Amino acid sequence: MIEEVTGIRKIRMLYLQLLYRCNFSCGHCFHGERLKHADAFTAEQAFNLMRLMWREHDTEAVTLLGGEPFVYKDLAHVVRYAKHTLGMAVEICTNGYRIGPRLREIAPCVDLLRVSLEGIGNTNDLIRRAGSYTAAMETLAVARDLCVPTGATMTVNRYNIGEVVDLAATLEALGVTQLKLHQLRPVGNAALHPEMLVRDPAEYSVMREQLRRAALRIEVILDEDLSEDGSSSCATPSMRPEIDRIESDPRGALTMSCKAVGKDSHAFWYDKDTDRIVHQPSSNDEVVLGIPDVVYSHA
Repeated sequence: MIEEVTGIRKIRMLYLQLLYRCNFSCGHCFHGERLKHADAFTAEQAFNLMRLMWREHDTEAVTLLGGEPFVYKDLAHVVRYAKHTLGMAVEICTNGYRIGPRLREIAPCVDLLRVSLEGIGNTNDLIRRAGSYTAAMETLAVARDLCVPTGATMTVNRYNIGEVVDLAATLEALGVTQLKLHQLRPVGNAALHPEMLVRDPAEYSVMREQLRRAALRIEVILDEDLSEDGSSSCATPSMRPEIDRIESDPRGALTMSCKAVGKDSHAFWYDKDTDRIVHQPSSNDEVVLGIPDVVYSHA
């Protein structure tokens, strides 16, 4: 159905939000009130969607996220199915809060563990949860000991923009291979906290200069909207025969652009009952509106 409507044949990675439920309620979370919703994939539904994407769109990797994927009871089953049955690369995006025992259970099947952090120490904890910074550092150390490759994400905002270099250096010392920086967009909880937004885009130029001067070995990838001029124009996903990602929320709504996530801008749904993708556009259909994809570059 996706190819029929958009011409897209290959989708490299499936971002699979297994559930909304989370043990955090971060000030910038794009899910907002949906963190309270019970929608979730069963393990069988997750198997079916991964298999459908693998079969119809040559999808070669899956990123498991939520909510918090490590509170999902069938995480190990989903990870093993993706890795052993479909041969997919498996990435998990987590808050890293006290997940050591469950990580040990699935470590051989995880190609990348990506931990979300919003700064150093108290800066992170004020945005995410008290004690979450220490817990994340402990998780990264456990992953290193288990030989699980690690990355991190940070959503740049008013409170942490001055700590990007310090966080990158801290992660580098722990053997983390990559830090991915996102722009804060006013959706979900972030819409309720406009004080978190970076008001002066010139601060992004300062941040970029600090990264250049730091000569870090860790790979730092930036959303190009983290600049004074914003990102260069990028074709909408539907204008290309191959795209990097598609994301399913726990209801089954599918979005192709990161800029459409959290805005109910889906054009397609995964119908869990019939195991097929249907064209069911919302009033904010990302294909019709031509919502561009996010452009990333290296610092």
